[in-house]
This record gives sequence, structure tokens and C-alpha cells, in this order.
Amino acid sequence: MRANDYDSLVEVFRGDLWEAELVKGLLASAGVDAILKDETASVVTSPYSGTAGNVLVMVNKEEEVYAKKVVAERKP
Repeated sequence: MRANDYDSLVEVFRGDLWEAELVKGLLASAGVDAILKDETASVVTSPYSGTAGNVLVMVNKEEEVYAKKVVAERKP
């Protein structure tokens, strides 16, 4: 993902850190670049404690439709 693409990022998934990591890997295997955005940004807590539902998976707006399709088709 190029640095100048950050202005056009959109959310395609929101969940726990471990879920977001899995979704990011799923998107990568489908050829979609994604980044994680942690909305808690707490330095005090562990990334695996108390951050339920606060990690976003973000992709470029141009890949939003395809990325959402890939996320929707994943096995629960």
C-alpha cells in the first residue's frame, strides 16, 4: 500500500485484534492490501486484553467492494 493511499481508506471489518489479523491475512491472500487501525491506542494495556471490537481492517476505497465480498464470504 502506497503512503499516499491513506487518505482514501475505508473500513471493511471491525472486531477483536485476533479476528482483524485473520481478516487482514484473508484479504492479503485474495490480493488486497489492508492495514489495521486500533481505536483504543492504549499503551498501558496489552493488545489482547480489553480491546474487544476496537480494531478496524482498512483497505483502499478502490478495493472496498471486492474486500467486503471477501470478508462476507469467509467461513465463521
